[in-house]
Amino acid sequence: MSAIAEQHPVVSQQEWVKTRKSLLAEEKALMREQDALSRRLRDLPWVKVDKNYVFDTSEGKKTLAELFDGRSQLVVYHFMFGPEWDTGCPRCSMAADHFDRAVVHLAQRDVTMMAISRAPIEKLEPFKKRMGWQFPWASSYGNDFNFDYRVSFTPEEMQRGQFDYNYNTKGFPADEATDTSVFYKDEAENVFHTYSSYARGGEGMLLPYHFLDLVPKGRDEEHLRPDPMAWVRHHDRYKASR
Repeated sequence: MSAIAEQHPVVSQQEWVKTRKSLLAEEKALMREQDALSRRLRDLPWVKVDKNYVFDTSEGKKTLAELFDGRSQLVVYHFMFGPEWDTGCPRCSMAADHFDRAVVHLAQRDVTMMAISRAPIEKLEPFKKRMGWQFPWASSYGNDFNFDYRVSFTPEEMQRGQFDYNYNTKGFPADEATDTSVFYKDEAENVFHTYSSYARGGEGMLLPYHFLDLVPKGRDEEHLRPDPMAWVRHHDRYKASR
C-alpha cells in the first residue's frame, strides 16, 4: 500500500457521506464569501486610459479601443513572452490551452478575451500556430503597455531589485511577469481600466490546478520548491508518462 493510501482510513459509504457533509457548510460559506468579494471588486473605481496604445495584431495595427472587437468589456491575459524569447512561458501556455473554448462563451456576455505580450507579432504567430491556438493575441512591442501595467520591467528596475509589482515594491525575479487586466469601453469610445490581478491572484486561469486540488495527491509540488511549477511544460513537450 502506498504512503498516501496509508494516511487515509477506509470507511463505509455511510460514514464517508457523514464526514463529507461536515465540510459542506464550510465550502458553501467560502463560496458566498467569494461571491461577496467579487461584487466588491466589480465596484472598484475606474481609471480612464488616456495613453494611445497601438498594438500589432494578425489583422494589422489596432488601438486598445479596437481590441474590444465591438464589445464593451475586455479581459487581457498578460502572457509572458519577452522580445528576445524564442517561445512563450510554459506556465502561461498552460493557462492559454483553455482560452479557445472560453472566448466563444465570453463573447455571448459582451466580453472579448485575448492575450497581449511584448514579443513581436512575428514571434507570436508561429508559436500560436505550433500550440494550435485560435484566440486573439496582440503584441505590445514598441509601446509602454506592459510597463505601465507592471508586467514588464526595465533593466534599471531589474538592477535595482526593488520596484512595483503586485501592489508592493518587492520586485519580481524576471523582467517579464503575468497578470490579468480588465477594461471597459463606453459608447463614446472612452476606455477605462477596472481591474488587475497579479501572482497567485491569477491562478484561476490555471484550470488544471482546480482538478489537482481535488485529487488525493493534491498539487504534489512540495519536492519542487522553491519553484513548485517546475513540472509544467508546453503541452507538446510532455513525455507519454511522468
